[in-house]
Amino acid sequence: MKFNFKRKYLTIPYIIFLALFIIIPILLILYYAFSDASGALSWNSMIKFFTSPTKLNAIVISFFIAIQTTLLCLLIGYPLAYFLADKKINKNAVMIMLFIMPMWINFVLRTWATREVLTWFSLGGADKPYTATLIGMVYNYLPFAILPLYTTMIKLDHSQMEAASDLGASPIQVFIKNVIPQSLPGIISAITMTLVPVMSSYVISSTLSEGKITLIGDSIYLNFSNNQWNDGSFMAVLLLILVFFSMLLTKDEKNAAESRGGGLW
Repeated sequence: MKFNFKRKYLTIPYIIFLALFIIIPILLILYYAFSDASGALSWNSMIKFFTSPTKLNAIVISFFIAIQTTLLCLLIGYPLAYFLADKKINKNAVMIMLFIMPMWINFVLRTWATREVLTWFSLGGADKPYTATLIGMVYNYLPFAILPLYTTMIKLDHSQMEAASDLGASPIQVFIKNVIPQSLPGIISAITMTLVPVMSSYVISSTLSEGKITLIGDSIYLNFSNNQWNDGSFMAVLLLILVFFSMLLTKDEKNAAESRGGGLW
């Protein structure tokens, strides 16, 4: 019997992986989110969430920390990526490696090391939990903002920038009306890679704030660790919805930015 190999067979391992580790876990989360301890259909988890000030507060704090972290990562990462993308710099690959190296260290170890450093400067969780959490978020997610910005900026069309300068545009006008539009896809990718993970993070906030700052990721972890599967699953579903719409919006904006491209001023 002759076996005819087809290219579509290469997708079988991916389909099996997708079913075992993505589809089935999501279905289980949906089952627990809208059922009670007996397994019957129930809306108790949803009602408990929207009537709990503690859980609603976790959503609000998570959102504000995610927004602040994203803005700080953009403010720090954008000029760094622009500097690193300068082709006149011969050792830019080495400098990029310096920013990527912390990502090779275990995430938990980095967080505990950050906690010790902040304690030396009296910024530990016992004194300033919100500040410590924000600093830890920026430190851990800054490389995820720099990389997409860098990969976009090394492709900037410098001929457009030179043409704009020749037409009388000032350096500020060239930057605002040419560099930023060309780098907009990288900006949107950086937002996606920082905003969404920060909202679901729990190790950084629980470690650096010493449990005084509770994000939605912390709430989900606490519910699961206390065998409150239904409540934790509903919060996980809510977080999945937020992540889905965030990625959907940023994807549409990125596609629009890529189709527009950078133009002369």
